Amino acid sequence: MIIKKYQARTETEAIMLANEELGKDAIVMNIKTISPKGIYKLFKKPLVEVTAAVDENVSYRSDKLKALSQIQAQRARRDETEQEETYERLQEQPHNLTAPSAIEQKLNSLQSLIEKQITGKEKDDNKAMDGAEPEGNKNLSYLQLIYKQLINSDVDEKYANALLSEIDFSLKKELSMDNLLASVYQKIVLKLGQPKLITVDERRPKFIIFIGPTGVGKTTTIAKIASKFKIKDKCNIAFLTADTYRIAAVEQLRTYANILGVPLSVVYSSEEMKQAAADFTDFDLVFVDTAGRSHRNKEQRDDLEALINAIPEEDREIYLVLSATTKYLDLIKITEVYKDITDYSIIFTKLDETSTIGNIFNIRMLTQAPLSYATYGQNVPDDISKIDTQSIAKQLLRGQ
Repeated sequence: MIIKKYQARTETEAIMLANEELGKDAIVMNIKTISPKGIYKLFKKPLVEVTAAVDENVSYRSDKLKALSQIQAQRARRDETEQEETYERLQEQPHNLTAPSAIEQKLNSLQSLIEKQITGKEKDDNKAMDGAEPEGNKNLSYLQLIYKQLINSDVDEKYANALLSEIDFSLKKELSMDNLLASVYQKIVLKLGQPKLITVDERRPKFIIFIGPTGVGKTTTIAKIASKFKIKDKCNIAFLTADTYRIAAVEQLRTYANILGVPLSVVYSSEEMKQAAADFTDFDLVFVDTAGRSHRNKEQRDDLEALINAIPEEDREIYLVLSATTKYLDLIKITEVYKDITDYSIIFTKLDETSTIGNIFNIRMLTQAPLSYATYGQNVPDDISKIDTQSIAKQLLRGQ
């Protein structure tokens, strides 16, 4: 499979570039708009990027057309260098969790809010008391405002209280605003923990099993993660699906399997899953899709548990896929039911469809299950990354 990206001013032009080089058999895998950043947005128009693929057995067009597309691609790359760094390079940047400078512009929006409200409070106190406020009262005011910001970000009250209680016990007198913000920020990052990511075991294959309710995006998430291991890491992967309740789900995964050039098998029972475990010993990773089960249906839960237990514990990793748009009370019920079935790590999807992400912090505190990946769109293989705990902490404190 040959996969390439093409950039042009319009979608039509980008697809034409793909067809000129890869031929009429090329398949468009993804289309996205790349907007100029910073000062460049004043002078440059957005570009459209098309990711296309073709079977490597299909011959290219003439050398002349290839040369033309290479020239056009070089121009597109030259334009691209004037824009912000790519997503992968951003992910590779080191982070400083201890210095206040690591907080994005000192969390300006929250700092501005604190300054305005504290200034107003000081004026009111001066009028009422005709003197300075008691020692330590300013720290308390800061904490109250941060608490309010966490609640506005949908953090559960009990977790917000617990978090700030820990901060409160460690406070020194006359703590500066920057240091207080840094303390809360660091505490949130530490509580979210290090992401649990999928890795390859050279000694034996791993079965990566995805579970979760219907409609949260399990199949698309599998395709995104599998594409990374197949294309970037050159791993030998395979697909299994036990989602036999929906024909569309099988066909969707089959489409991704064909594009990536990997095998797909359908299993209907725990016995067939055991047989698959024996048949797939030559692969690095086997990605297993499961049907969305109702957390209210005991029979379906039992079926899923039997399916999971068909794979030896040392050979499997379980990932519970949850939507960031699901109501908190429903998330509580879902995570509790699946916890009765198996231990898991958590993937959150649809971060692009919600303005508050307090539930990520809430579910992490409730389950203590490791966080893993996050998705923020439908594009395959893009719109996914390891969950960024620093970014979550900033958003919780900014309320954005």
